[in-house]
Amino acid sequence: MRDATFTLYALMNAGYIDEARAWRDWLLRAAAGDPAKLQILYGVAGERRINEYELDWLPGYAGSKPVRVGNAAHEQFQLDVYGELIDALHQSRRHDLAAGDEWWALGRKVMEFLEGAWDKPDEGIWEVRGPRRHFVHSKVLAWVAFDRAIGAVESFDLPGPIEHWRRVRREIHDEVCREGFHAELNSFTQSYGSTELDAATLLIPLVGFLPADDPRVVGTVERIQRDLTQDGFVMRYAVAEENHIDGLSGGEGAFLPCSFWLVDALSMMGRQREARELFERLLAIRNDLGLLSEEYDPHSKRLLGNFPQAFTHVGLVNSAFNLSAHKASPMRQRAGYADA
Repeated sequence: MRDATFTLYALMNAGYIDEARAWRDWLLRAAAGDPAKLQILYGVAGERRINEYELDWLPGYAGSKPVRVGNAAHEQFQLDVYGELIDALHQSRRHDLAAGDEWWALGRKVMEFLEGAWDKPDEGIWEVRGPRRHFVHSKVLAWVAFDRAIGAVESFDLPGPIEHWRRVRREIHDEVCREGFHAELNSFTQSYGSTELDAATLLIPLVGFLPADDPRVVGTVERIQRDLTQDGFVMRYAVAEENHIDGLSGGEGAFLPCSFWLVDALSMMGRQREARELFERLLAIRNDLGLLSEEYDPHSKRLLGNFPQAFTHVGLVNSAFNLSAHKASPMRQRAGYADA
């Protein structure tokens, strides 16, 4: 679900309008129902039951245990997917992929639920298998939901309690800037009160929460470049041996979608040379078919994890548009700095 808006832009800007509309329609059919039961993932036919179990007898590629079938994360509470859903609805309207009034009824229901849920801790974008936290990225995407709902009322004359939503939007924004920014690190952190970095905070300017030239954004990008990269490639977060928040032991490779987010953030900040250099380095690690995986090990110089990884390729497509002379880059469209 969280890949929704990224995928929508990759398809729309490449001219695959019918495919973008089909993706949006699938998304809405899968999400229909009680917002409290919205899942972060579904089967390809919209299945809701994706029970997880482990195959103890299977060693996995290169001994990468545990081998899991299914995904227990479908039962997690991940606040950011609500922002992704509302954002995808709003962006599809902006690009004339009309969804019909019945889908705004779903959007209203989602917003009603989110009013009482945005201030709750969750498992976050990385689907941690540990205690829930107040993740900064989750709160930012809750802000996105209210921001886009307000935009739907303002731009498309849809019904909604706009003044109330504006108050909630401001409350979320104030809280994130107060609780999620660490003054000594000069960076947004992974969760409230922590000192841990998180590559998901690179999305703060890309979704329009703060402008790219805001000192807090600049500080976050520079801190991530300094402390959360390996050979220039971006890690999701620092993995400590004694803190297995994923339920997995050991370290991991650089997370390639995050590396494309850094490309976009640098480009948005006007640091085009750095952005293009990193983009070219990412292209250089593709295999002979031009495909990329989920992760990359800069030390052994090999692709790791899920392969091929759609999330990575969607990032590649959007970064290519952001760096090109395209009429309006996805990052600026989504952030609201340019019309479609």
